[in-house]
Amino acid sequence: MRKLLVLALVGLVAQLIDGSLGMAYGLTSSTLLLVAGVAPAAASASVHLAEIGTTLAAGVAHWRFGNVDWRVVTRIALPGAIGAFAGATLLSSISTEAAAPWMASILFTLGAYLLIRFARPLRTDRIGRRLRGRFLGPLGLVAGFVDATGGGGWGPVATPALLVSGRMEPRKVIGSVDTAEFVVAGAASIGFLIGLGSEGFLLPTVAALLIGGLIAAPLAAWLVRIVPAQLLGAAVGGVIVLTNARTLMRSAELDGPARPALYALLAAGWLAALVLAVRALRRTRRARAEAASASPAAAAVPAKASDAASADEVPADLAATGTPTPR
Repeated sequence: MRKLLVLALVGLVAQLIDGSLGMAYGLTSSTLLLVAGVAPAAASASVHLAEIGTTLAAGVAHWRFGNVDWRVVTRIALPGAIGAFAGATLLSSISTEAAAPWMASILFTLGAYLLIRFARPLRTDRIGRRLRGRFLGPLGLVAGFVDATGGGGWGPVATPALLVSGRMEPRKVIGSVDTAEFVVAGAASIGFLIGLGSEGFLLPTVAALLIGGLIAAPLAAWLVRIVPAQLLGAAVGGVIVLTNARTLMRSAELDGPARPALYALLAAGWLAALVLAVRALRRTRRARAEAASASPAAAAVPAKASDAASADEVPADLAATGTPTPR
């Protein structure tokens, strides 16, 4: 019972992160299950089965808060489902010994990518421009495949790619990716069911993760409006990197003083990424404040000029009585 309560708490925290950042439910949950000794295929299968419920709840909540671009959802969901089914089939056929370092490598790489990506400012200068289907289709296919084979990766691949494009509001990127993930999780679960059978799913674990995720989904859809993605992305990336480094070092049989030295190096990189993320967030907020303060001043000059011009054109009888100038 204590283990199930811990898993429910993990599901809650993972969904809070995922719903407010657009990623990391699968990364966080799969990483914990691997550390607990669960076989990679069973861990990914269980997480994806739980995600069917959590992503449905998250999608509905994001839709109600206006965070979903349905055109983007339809363009990435179907390719994502195809990639996820193929990835689940592949992972089901790999032995546990071979799959563990493979899965940890994917998670480690995605965590490092989060650190690097969120240490830099996020682009928002092209918001409103149309995203092409030839970009969204391959993105969904790759993200779905990585998601199923790594136990997580749909959000870490799709969300940063859409944020980097600068063509969507961050909240709509997160809401659209979370909503499309419902289809991806369903396709991955079908692939694992075919490859592993029903015994491949750890149903108590699925239930615990699902309950925690369902509780957190509505709150996460609201938090996406106020939580700075810059800091959250860097923080989650560091946790994923450090946790999966343990599995990789064990697979490489790395012992002695090299192991703590590598941990210290990774921790230093995480700290540097957090510092850079804070600086990037401050620069972005400063730029927005300067733009907001400059807009009224720029608008005031033409307004005064137009008022002066219109005052010159006012008929004498209106100007004498003080009647407001027609606009």
